Amino acid sequence: MPRNYNYCPPPRMTAFITHCWKKCLEWLILLALLVAGLLTTSAALAGSIEPKNAGLTPDERGQALTTEFAIDLGPRLEEAVTRGVPLHFRLEFTLARKRWYWVDEHVAGHVLDYRLSYHALTRQYRLALGGLHRNFDALDEVLQVLSHTARLHVVDRAALTPGETYAAAVRLSLDHNQLPKPLQIDALADRDWRVEARTLRWNFVLTGEK
Repeated sequence: MPRNYNYCPPPRMTAFITHCWKKCLEWLILLALLVAGLLTTSAALAGSIEPKNAGLTPDERGQALTTEFAIDLGPRLEEAVTRGVPLHFRLEFTLARKRWYWVDEHVAGHVLDYRLSYHALTRQYRLALGGLHRNFDALDEVLQVLSHTARLHVVDRAALTPGETYAAAVRLSLDHNQLPKPLQIDALADRDWRVEARTLRWNFVLTGEK
């Protein structure tokens, strides 16, 4: 007797399978929404340092750097500062001679290391650069000063050749390696403890002497 391989599940089983698929789809959609929400929240809480503008202008010895950044530490790091955790920032500038036949040639570089701290006794923030420091009453005031660099000498005149094109780059970043060890570990796993920093790059051509 020939066998019939055309099997159709009964209506009840079909309805059950359809119901299960709908439930699975609903859970997948819900999970996707939760993940998207968590990522959005994490991005909103994470800090950032965005360069707004930068440029080189002639000074008495060569070229001076002027910069402006938009600094957002995020709520976690702002709270950490007020609880006594110092934050270290680094401003890095590089200038290279562009060469089409080889890697660019390093011409000049400059680094500034800042230390931001809060003193509970005086209820003031302190921004230190080397042996110099300045006190502020509010965190916004500190970040406003930190975000600007005015006419900082970075390149000697003898290092530049008029008419040549140079690649300039500047970056202000939080030095995560200077955080206390427990926070360094948190920064690896939790974006809320990190500050994303972007490098600003541009071409510079020396057109004439001052």
